[in-house]
Amino acid sequence: MDQFFQIENFSRISPYADLFWQGTLVTVLLALFTVVIGFCLALILALMRMSNLRPFRALGLDADGHPREKGFLALLSRFNPLDFIATAYVEILRSTPVIVQIFIIYYGVFSLIELPGFQLFGFIKFDRFLPGVVALGMNSGAYLCEIIRSGIQSIDSGQTEAARSLGLSQGQNLRFIILPQAIKNILPAIANEFVVIIKESAITYTIGVQDIMSAVNAVRGATFIIIEPLLVATAIYFCLCFPTSKAIAYVERRMSRGDKR
Repeated sequence: MDQFFQIENFSRISPYADLFWQGTLVTVLLALFTVVIGFCLALILALMRMSNLRPFRALGLDADGHPREKGFLALLSRFNPLDFIATAYVEILRSTPVIVQIFIIYYGVFSLIELPGFQLFGFIKFDRFLPGVVALGMNSGAYLCEIIRSGIQSIDSGQTEAARSLGLSQGQNLRFIILPQAIKNILPAIANEFVVIIKESAITYTIGVQDIMSAVNAVRGATFIIIEPLLVATAIYFCLCFPTSKAIAYVERRMSRGDKR
């Protein structure tokens, strides 16, 4: 029986070290851009879900001006199109596999768009990298939406009333009062999403993104060795995720000091 792995095989894959370094850079960039896109999208979705837009509100009143309790018109009067769209988006993205979403974005949406074929940093193919970032960002936005929404709703409503008494508009209240406190509460969850994306970004090698798993695949094709490159990839992912998790825990402790006074 062949050994699980052989030490001498690591020397055979050492000439491909640059592929792993490049893959590491691509993975980090994927995670960074994905979190930024996902956060912006999630903020919009969260505000849509908390909106009170009801264009058919008037249908909820009968001829005498009394509110309807039952019936189609009563249901229609409570319909919020923004909430419906955001909820549908979140549920669909959270209920389907990431790889399916990536294939739909790459082979479906971006097949209709002619992207420039230049390379970032001389080795990152933009026409592969951008679809991967968009697909991961859309998926991350669906998950971050609920995190941001719960963070905003956790802020005491009395602060909103105080902001109104000071003459602040709803937008100013959200920007200067609610969001800073909400982000402080949900920052650990957002940072944890960054760690999750570092690991989930491995799926983008299926559309040609040159991440860490792409390096593993290239080494396997050139040397017919698989276990050793996978162990190297495992070590790289660990070196990316473990220190990041510890840094998140440290920042969380520092931010919570003011709450314990």
